[in-house]
Amino acid sequence: MTNSARTPARAGHNRSFRLLLVALLACGAAFLALVGTAGAVVTEVEGTKFGFQPRTEILYQGNDEVTPAGELTKRATIKSFDNPGGNVVLHGTNVYGIYWDPNAVMHREWMIKTDTFLQRLGRGSGELGTILSALGQYRDRTNTGARYSTVFAGTYTDTVKYPTTENCTDPNPLAEGAEACLTDAQLREQLEAFIAARGLPKGMNTVYYVMTPPGVTVCLDKTSQWCSDFKLSKAELEEGVRSSTSYRQSFCSYHGAVNPDNATSGDANTLLYAAIPWTAGYSGHLSGFVPPTPGAEPYAYRTAYDCQAGGWHPESVTRLTVRDEPRPLTELEVEVLKGEKGTPKERREIEERIRLEGPHVQEPNQEGAGESGQYNAGLSDLIDNQIMVEQANMVTDPLLGSWRDSEGFEVTDECRDEFGNTVGEEVTGVAPVDPSGTEAGTLANETIGSEPPPNWADGDPSEGEEPGRYYINNVWSASTNHCVGGVGLDPRFTPPSPVKSNEVVSFNGMESTVGLIKGTSFSEAGVESATYSTFAWNFGDGSAVVTGFAPGAPTCEAPWLSPCAASVLHAYTYGGEYDVTLTVTDVAGNVSSVTHDVTVSGPPAPTPSTAPGGGAPGGSPAGGPSATAAPATPLASASILSRSLRTVARKGLLVTYSVNEQVAGQFDVLIASSTAKRLKISGTPATGLPAGSAPELVIAKAVLVTTKAGKAKMTIRVPKRVAAAFKHARRAGLMLRLSVHNTAAVGVTAISSATLSR
Repeated sequence: MTNSARTPARAGHNRSFRLLLVALLACGAAFLALVGTAGAVVTEVEGTKFGFQPRTEILYQGNDEVTPAGELTKRATIKSFDNPGGNVVLHGTNVYGIYWDPNAVMHREWMIKTDTFLQRLGRGSGELGTILSALGQYRDRTNTGARYSTVFAGTYTDTVKYPTTENCTDPNPLAEGAEACLTDAQLREQLEAFIAARGLPKGMNTVYYVMTPPGVTVCLDKTSQWCSDFKLSKAELEEGVRSSTSYRQSFCSYHGAVNPDNATSGDANTLLYAAIPWTAGYSGHLSGFVPPTPGAEPYAYRTAYDCQAGGWHPESVTRLTVRDEPRPLTELEVEVLKGEKGTPKERREIEERIRLEGPHVQEPNQEGAGESGQYNAGLSDLIDNQIMVEQANMVTDPLLGSWRDSEGFEVTDECRDEFGNTVGEEVTGVAPVDPSGTEAGTLANETIGSEPPPNWADGDPSEGEEPGRYYINNVWSASTNHCVGGVGLDPRFTPPSPVKSNEVVSFNGMESTVGLIKGTSFSEAGVESATYSTFAWNFGDGSAVVTGFAPGAPTCEAPWLSPCAASVLHAYTYGGEYDVTLTVTDVAGNVSSVTHDVTVSGPPAPTPSTAPGGGAPGGSPAGGPSATAAPATPLASASILSRSLRTVARKGLLVTYSVNEQVAGQFDVLIASSTAKRLKISGTPATGLPAGSAPELVIAKAVLVTTKAGKAKMTIRVPKRVAAAFKHARRAGLMLRLSVHNTAAVGVTAISSATLSR
């Protein structure tokens, strides 16, 4: 698939009408032939365990009844998806990409797109719209989840020559362009040598992706029975079915672990890696590949969709899935395909229509002809999906003994061939720049890396920093018992109106969308118990924050006795304008807030000088005995990560914060009064600013409550009126103020600013 000369052979144009119909219209029969044949996904081969991503539609086991509508029901239930004993998950990963490519076969366009994908994966850490954001629900006995916290450590091309292939035989080699057949043992040996020679880290927060180019087959065993390539019989080729053992045991990618110390939770010597062979096919590569034998073709390079889309409709959101099948041919179309009528151009158009209505790959980043004049630059989208699949499986099951079901299925295996999205990203397609040379579709279901890095300079972030559109397999959510493409987290409530002082009013947080409302926690001994998301209410009048479990928690079942805060009651003592903030924290640790204004009629609050007892508020004397030692002041910092006003309007303001101990407090988002006037934004005048500061308005708030020291991200929702203004603004400066106090009631304030562009 490089730009080297190959025998011209545009796939599909020189095949007989019979083979065309068999190969393209009988794909559904091929799928059905695979039902119930694939076995567990965490697979042991020659004494070594692998997280195995087969080509087959492995979920269609046990419920293989086909309805008259051509539908196939997946397994009706997922049994016991859990982590007995609370075995280790990854709480953050540094990701390295290694291209093992001594002959420079991997085209630069593929590397650019995959490197950009990995960079966006790191840049988008904490976003809710990807499958990785749903994985924080999966915890280990530290009671920390596999949160979306990824650092892109870069990629490297390893030019060490491939070892001999005496112990590895490609089941279906390419006659030209065949590079090597590698065993997993050889791949691991070279990876460890590569790491040692360059002083790179191992351990439980580092992951390596080893990617090989077209023509390189990877096998898990010395007998080459489990390989990234496969062999079909002549009868299978003629009938358009794929039922051979070689096919069922072939794979798209896999992940593994080298744990020489047999450490239960891994240690500094543990090596976590994934192998990503080139299983993306050659769609859009005009020169094709020379077939291994006359009359045959390298079919493994023509069935890449069974590593990505699988030939099933992506919009299906139930356990009932419908196959992709072309519509029936008309009598005229049959005659054109037979060559009895029509022109060669009309025949090619019908062939293309059949291909795109049936199972085919999806390349949302295809961009027409690339540097080499080929149309295959978008093939990296298939590789990116495999990387994402392995990342999801590794963080939840790094040592191949953590989160999976009783049959060995990992989080992506439960949702094989499901590409929906649950957080507003529609499954959409875009017309390629030049579709004439590609066989791919352009569906996308996830946007990754929607924000530039925190150090992005002022200016238009759209220059080279646009988010990426990708077609990513869903993951299983044990919290919802559904396949999800991201996390739904949208706090909502409708404020009461009108409100009088000393009148009890209610606030109903049950309007909120909380996708991950229930999860599993572990004791130090690994004993499981249920945990639930929490709601926190700040009524803006200085009263204590009300925090409690979300609906669904058993503690909420006893009426009025337990700390439940989905719906709350409150009475304001004094009249005035108050900002009420609801902050929701789901079981993955994702946080989001919403603020509404409440107007209370009644007598205003007394000033400090008229408060009972005089002096300080609350009746305390203005002074008092000095303490022998003043409590320590907490340390806190906060900054704005968002750089796009439109993204803030749509998803909220992404911020990061760091504290050195348990604290409670709130964020204030401020905007200059002059800017607010220009944008026609209203808000509460900010108080407590340094002397001489220009007037600022508070346009959003969020509550912060931590239980320990640490660093994290948080999304602060802005009111609808502010979001509407941001959608049309070209640029605006925002100030972020974090005010917190520790358990000793000692407070500190951190302030930072950022300029956001459209």
